[in-house]
Amino acid sequence: MDYIKEIRPLVGHRKIILTAAGAIITKGDQILLQRRSDNGNWSLIGGLMELDETFAETVLREVREETGLEVKLDYLVGVYHNRHAQWPNGDKAHVVCAVYKASILSGEPRIDDESLELRFFSKEDLPELPSEDYREALRDYFQGVRNRVL
Repeated sequence: MDYIKEIRPLVGHRKIILTAAGAIITKGDQILLQRRSDNGNWSLIGGLMELDETFAETVLREVREETGLEVKLDYLVGVYHNRHAQWPNGDKAHVVCAVYKASILSGEPRIDDESLELRFFSKEDLPELPSEDYREALRDYFQGVRNRVL
């Protein structure tokens, strides 16, 4: 998040627009979730875009960094908004996030400093995700929606 580290001192905690990308990573009928170290909440794997990245490049980088996995992007589920994102330090943002369905090519999940835990969940056992964009993306994924742009 070098870009964000440069921007935040200029704007403080004010609400800004950020772009991000996330992945619905599947293994069989289960979905990989991350319990984040910054807030303890469950989340899809993903993160904020750096300068000069595409959505696809962002999600591939984030998955590699946060899980050690190499994945292929199967399709775009959709583009979603989290209008009320807030971090524990008080930073606020409207996040525009592209969410992809992804399949594992290689590697075994391993946590990094952004994760407390990585775990595969069945649809019936999915924990509540606080992030509205990720909740909507999962709902669309289970309904077979592709390429939704809101």
